[in-house]
Amino acid sequence: MGLQARRSVSGSRGAAEPRRGVLQLLPPLPLLLLLLCPGACRAAAQGEAEAPTLYLWKTGPWGRCMGDECGPGGIQTRAVWCAHVEGWTTLHSNCKQAGRPSNQQNCFKVCDWHKELYDWRLGPWNQCQPVISKSLEKPLECIKGEEGIQVREITCIQKDKDLPAEDIICEYFEPKPLLEQACLIPCQQDCIVSEFSPWSECSKTCGSGLQHRTRHVVAPPQFGGSGCPNLTEFQVCQSSPCEVEESMYSLQVGPWSACSMPHSRQVRQARRRGKNKDREKDRGKGVKDPEARELIKKKRNRNRQNRQENKYWDIQIGYQTREVMCTNKTGKAVDLSFCQQEKLPMTVQSCVITKECQVSEWLEWSACSATCRDTASPTGTRARTRTIKQFPIGSEKECPELEEKEPCVSQGDGVALCATYGWRTTEWTECRVDPLLSQQDKRRGNQTALCGGGVQTREVYCVQTNENLLAHLNTPKDREASKPVDSKLCTGPVPNTTQLCHIPCPIECEVSPWSAWGPCTYENCDDQQGKKGFKLRKRRITNEPTGGSGGTGNCPHLLEAIPCEEPSCYDWKAVRLGDCEPDNGKECGPGTQVQEVVCINSDGEEVDRQLCRDAIFPIPVACDAPCPKDCVLSTWSTWSSCSHTCSGKTTEGKQIRARSILAYAGEEGGIRCPNTSALQEVRSCNEHPCTVYHWQTGPWGQCIEDTSVSSFNTTTAWNGEASCSVGMQTRKVICVRVNVGQVGPKKCPESLRPETVRPCLLPCRKDCIMTPYSDWTPCPSSCREGDLGVRKQSRLRVIIQLPANGGRDCTDPLYEEKACEAPPVCQSYRWKTHKWRRCQLVPWSIQQDIPGAQEGCGPGRQARAITCRKQDGGQAGIHDCLRYAGPVPALTQACQIPCQDDCQFTSWSKFSSCNGDCGAVRTRKRTIVGKSKKKEKCKNSHLYPLIETQYCPCDKYNAQPVGNWSDCILPEGKVEVLLGMKIQGDIKECGQGYRYQAMACYDQNGRLVETSRCNSHGYIEEACIIPCPSDCKLSEWSNWSRCSKSCGSGVKVRSKWLREKPYNGGRPCPKLDHVNQAQVYEVVPCHSDCNQYIWVTEPWSVCKVTFVDMRDNCGEGVQTRKVRCMQNTADGPSEHVEDYLCDPEEMPLGSRECKLPCPEDCVISEWGPWTRCALPCNQSSFRQRSADPIRQPADEGRSCPNAVEKEPCNLNKNCYHYDYNVTDWSTCQLSEKAVCGNGIKTRMLDCVRSDGKSVDLKYCEELSLEKHWQMNASCVVECPVNCQLSDWSSWSKCSQTCGLTGKMIRRRTVTQPFQGDGRPCPSLMEQSKPCPVKPCYQWQYGQWSPCQVQEAQCGEGTRTRNISCVVSDGSSDDFGKVVDEEFCADIEPTIDGSKKMVLEETCTQPCPGDCYLKDWSPWSLCQLTCVNGEDLGFGGIQVRSRAVIIQELENQHLCPEQMLETKSCDDGQCYEYKWMASAWKGSSRTVWCQRSDGVNVTGGCLVVSQPDADRSCNPPCSQPHSYCSETKACRCEEGYTEVMSSNSTLEQCTLIPVVVIPTMEDKRGDVKTSRAVHPTQPSSNPAGRGRTWFLQPFGPDGRLKTWVYGVAAGAFVLLIFIVSMIYLACKKPKKPQRRQNNRLKPLTLAYDGDADM
Repeated sequence: MGLQARRSVSGSRGAAEPRRGVLQLLPPLPLLLLLLCPGACRAAAQGEAEAPTLYLWKTGPWGRCMGDECGPGGIQTRAVWCAHVEGWTTLHSNCKQAGRPSNQQNCFKVCDWHKELYDWRLGPWNQCQPVISKSLEKPLECIKGEEGIQVREITCIQKDKDLPAEDIICEYFEPKPLLEQACLIPCQQDCIVSEFSPWSECSKTCGSGLQHRTRHVVAPPQFGGSGCPNLTEFQVCQSSPCEVEESMYSLQVGPWSACSMPHSRQVRQARRRGKNKDREKDRGKGVKDPEARELIKKKRNRNRQNRQENKYWDIQIGYQTREVMCTNKTGKAVDLSFCQQEKLPMTVQSCVITKECQVSEWLEWSACSATCRDTASPTGTRARTRTIKQFPIGSEKECPELEEKEPCVSQGDGVALCATYGWRTTEWTECRVDPLLSQQDKRRGNQTALCGGGVQTREVYCVQTNENLLAHLNTPKDREASKPVDSKLCTGPVPNTTQLCHIPCPIECEVSPWSAWGPCTYENCDDQQGKKGFKLRKRRITNEPTGGSGGTGNCPHLLEAIPCEEPSCYDWKAVRLGDCEPDNGKECGPGTQVQEVVCINSDGEEVDRQLCRDAIFPIPVACDAPCPKDCVLSTWSTWSSCSHTCSGKTTEGKQIRARSILAYAGEEGGIRCPNTSALQEVRSCNEHPCTVYHWQTGPWGQCIEDTSVSSFNTTTAWNGEASCSVGMQTRKVICVRVNVGQVGPKKCPESLRPETVRPCLLPCRKDCIMTPYSDWTPCPSSCREGDLGVRKQSRLRVIIQLPANGGRDCTDPLYEEKACEAPPVCQSYRWKTHKWRRCQLVPWSIQQDIPGAQEGCGPGRQARAITCRKQDGGQAGIHDCLRYAGPVPALTQACQIPCQDDCQFTSWSKFSSCNGDCGAVRTRKRTIVGKSKKKEKCKNSHLYPLIETQYCPCDKYNAQPVGNWSDCILPEGKVEVLLGMKIQGDIKECGQGYRYQAMACYDQNGRLVETSRCNSHGYIEEACIIPCPSDCKLSEWSNWSRCSKSCGSGVKVRSKWLREKPYNGGRPCPKLDHVNQAQVYEVVPCHSDCNQYIWVTEPWSVCKVTFVDMRDNCGEGVQTRKVRCMQNTADGPSEHVEDYLCDPEEMPLGSRECKLPCPEDCVISEWGPWTRCALPCNQSSFRQRSADPIRQPADEGRSCPNAVEKEPCNLNKNCYHYDYNVTDWSTCQLSEKAVCGNGIKTRMLDCVRSDGKSVDLKYCEELSLEKHWQMNASCVVECPVNCQLSDWSSWSKCSQTCGLTGKMIRRRTVTQPFQGDGRPCPSLMEQSKPCPVKPCYQWQYGQWSPCQVQEAQCGEGTRTRNISCVVSDGSSDDFGKVVDEEFCADIEPTIDGSKKMVLEETCTQPCPGDCYLKDWSPWSLCQLTCVNGEDLGFGGIQVRSRAVIIQELENQHLCPEQMLETKSCDDGQCYEYKWMASAWKGSSRTVWCQRSDGVNVTGGCLVVSQPDADRSCNPPCSQPHSYCSETKACRCEEGYTEVMSSNSTLEQCTLIPVVVIPTMEDKRGDVKTSRAVHPTQPSSNPAGRGRTWFLQPFGPDGRLKTWVYGVAAGAFVLLIFIVSMIYLACKKPKKPQRRQNNRLKPLTLAYDGDADM
């Protein structure tokens, strides 16, 4: 039980371990209680069986909600355990069971689909509340603002019912958003105002008046800042005294009332009166004439029609009234009689009744624009319209929108998917290789056979890609070839149009050297016919060729043959000659030597001896074993190499061998030595004639289809290329005699004749494949305005696959075009205005009570009808004119029915014609009519002019250039092609082009006019040159250097040098190699055969005895031999060469000492070769050589010595170690025709002897040494890719529609960046040229006229302004010059973006004494809330204000409040405010606050940091020679010292003493002091008032003090030191003699690393 409990405890503890950190704070409290009450608590504990206070229940967090169904029926659990107060877990039974917490509860199980039902609802952020600062003191100066916190409410809600839910549901999908965030309460911003304007004129021309000045608000108060100060200041002004008494009263008019119609009764009465009048007029005017009747009828119909056509405008003319009253200075109304005026203002006038816009009901919705389903944007739009039933008259409100759109989705299953589009590409073009600079060789003119890395291109076009829409196309190839569509329809990334590629390089054939000539053998040993044979020599292919015409056809011949007689296929070959065996078993005398032989075939290979059964077996060779006292001869030397390789008329091959006398015979009985001629033997060799034959093969011909093998599987791939059938290739094979030419085939061995026919695979035929034609480009659908030339439409197609291997050619055109059908001429519309109707006056019933009113005359209004017409006069709908015919003509106008007192005139005539020069005038006239001629006022030409003059237009124009020159532009379609390389994207654009400068045309008034007026086409044109790029040019390759080693493996080098630097963006030069001092160099390993030249020795001569004992002919002597250096070939040493070619260290001895044995002495043979030393070399090991006794001694002769010689093996003397070494890597070697790409770098093995000498590789190979080097490594030569550019785009539209600064731009892009040695991309990727200058015409408002109140002094009046047509050059500083309105006829009548022209508006003219508000100031600049130039993100704000104007001081209480208006804005800026100060003038200066854009303001600058404007001292500086300083303290002038009082104020300014050292002339004992008090006098300052210290060089006795002498001596020493240092510094150093360096430096031609390379 105990074990079990312990186990459970430990298990629980493990589970609770992670929670211990959370619960650790709980245990100390019960422990504290136990410590505080030891007695009582212990008693309580003993009273119970267990101590419950020591154990507590602990709970873990609730787990995930689990359950079978989603929603509220889930259950979640948690861990519950019992723990000791110290934190460790114990048994559950230790805790009170009654207090155990539950371990499960009900919960809401969240499922994925709840995401749609529940979501977080975010409340708005509340106001930013300041965080209580740790330091309660607020800083004096607010810099950024106060940090705060803002809070918001976030609740989880059930969306459809808008009910709150538990947060845990929303947290399942998305974490709870932040409840609070930091925020900033910006610094308070006080109101900032501008400077005051200048003072206005005095309000009165005489007597006492007021003048004012105003300012406006620059920045409003924000974030609790203080409000704005008064914007107006006024002061009393006095003028000269008034002569006439000032009027106290003013006539004031009120505003016009709304326009209203007269009551029907009034109208009826007026109509009745009118009818009576008409009746009187018509009496006695009965119309009887039928023609006249017809005319009247037509007129009535037309009028009726007009009224009908005017149904869109319901024009009603009514009347409006206004009040006229007399007011005094304080604004109170008084009786009209106080205002003495002859004619009172009108109180009634005609007006047009305001009508609002009326529209019809909405029509039905149109069909959805999305006629197909599109996955990208599934919605379309639908629209509905309504029409205007009645246009507004006199209303400010515009008509509402007539069209309404909304998104929609096409319904129904039958709706097809929308067309989708994608990019397609053509096949890549063939790989094109540019030669590297280092490989540009004059001899390589044909660059077509280059291989290695290059570039290939392809075209990209856009097609429709829906599968279902292309289902009618049968094969995938057809679908691939779907027709091109407009490229704008494809939205994805465009596939690349260029890529790097690689042309595999052909491997050239390499062959071994020729073998030696073989023996005379049959042509075919299996079929031995006749006596004719061949001697053959062979070579083998060491590197199989690839590429080219393929196979071994590119290799040279591998076999050469010489016809010979007596051929044999097998022969005996002597291996070694046996010892001389004397006949009959004697010890010496004549005998024979048996040859050891093997059977060999014609290739020199050992074969079965049976095959040589027909060959003549070599017979034993006769020999002599010398007896004692016989002459002893050496063995024959080997036969020398044949003197000629073949025999002819003049040449015969000979071989020689020789032997020498080793010992002479004795006088008695010995066989004598032969004479000298018998010591040499000559034999013929290479007796065959010098005629060498071989088979010569031509290149393989084309692969021709072979019908005999049509059953061949057509899908076979041969060498990895797909093929479609088998063909045959043939070649020419001829027999050739070397150095002669073709001979008959019988001269060459027939059996070895190369094949003339071989099978080949025909590559598949590729036909030309094109896409179908694209659809015709659309013709212009809109109608034609003016003659724009013939429009064309075109279509095109793209070649997807170019023809190859005899496939069908691309013959059909890729581009077609045809003329469009002529579009209809645009129908133009115009407004037709009908006659003005009669002038309608205010009804007499309304104005009859007005004093001075006359019936039936006076001002009124008249209306007219307007209709819409086509240009040809046909009727059109009103909406067409609204769209196309410009603004609606005026429907009503003011009119006047003249009264008896009015002046009447005829209409103005037309202006007279202009026929004079500049400065001439034209006139128009009118005349007075009727009774007006008699009225004096009508004759006043100032009021009523009868003639008007106008200056005639003056046609003087001058042209002048404007703006900068354009870039140099090549003529369109003309491109210089250099080096014959017209390849897409690689065309070099250079040569002669043109640059352009725009011309502007001005009239005599400096106004811009059309350039055609100056007979100019708008440009000055100037030829210019775009320099062609010149590439870096290198020299030809130098010759290869000699191999760096004469024996073994080394390297050889060749180089190129710089001939010409690149310029104008040509291909750059390779970097200079400073080691080799060359621009480009090539290093390849080379091998010099150590046996290429060998020393060849002839046999030793007879030993010439120096101390001759004539009787014996023996003794010590000297023998010599010839040593020659010869070239070694496969056939042995061939010809004698210079000795320096052989290794001098290896040269054999040419002479040596020798001993000629006496006749009776023993004779031994030549020494044999030394045995090999055992490796490693060690002096304890030896090598030896031996000799054999040839002649035994006679009885009295000297016996045979021990014929073995030994010597120790000494390292690097007679014993050598060998080891492999490797050469340096070569440069990257490519195939001969490759220019770049993958290559190989190689190095060679070298066998090095232990003394450092390179030797033949066989020495290392014999030792089977380990070769752990890699001899080849792959490498890459970066390909030269020229930068490739797209074509120039077409010229863009002009950047400005008019003006001087318009530009057209065209661009091009890099389609392939340059790489390696390729030509870099030019910097000019954009060209611009100026647009032709066009004048900018626009409508512009004139200034508002002053407010005019008719026939009254103040009240409601009107102000007017004109519009005029102005011309400008489009720049901001040209405000425009007025021109005739006809120039603006073609432009839309808008001003500042608004079509509504406001030329008249009501205004208020204040009465004298009124207090009123000024007009609004302009909107201020948009200003942001910033700190240190950084925006705080509160947005921009603009402000405008209205200031109050006071005319009478006593009316101040009636003044309105000044006004302020703000609005938010977007394009704000940060502004800073700084204190500025002028220079001091005396003790004062001006200080003001300035905004960072230079505007002077009030407010904005911190008051704390305001500089002082006044610096006067307090109390003032009254002491002589004192002044007030900037620190507002009194200071002394220069040359005076301050004497300060105890309270730190200046008491007096004392002159600083100047010491004068006495001279020889001055013999007097006293010293003069200038500008000083007597130094010995006591100070006049009273004690305690301050003390002044003086420098006193004299003692009380008048003599100089001792320290003065010390200072003088020190100064003298210092002076001497300074003078000497200056002398040393200025003294010229001796020039060191230059060493003459007469060595001439080597002249190297090398690139100096210029930046332009």
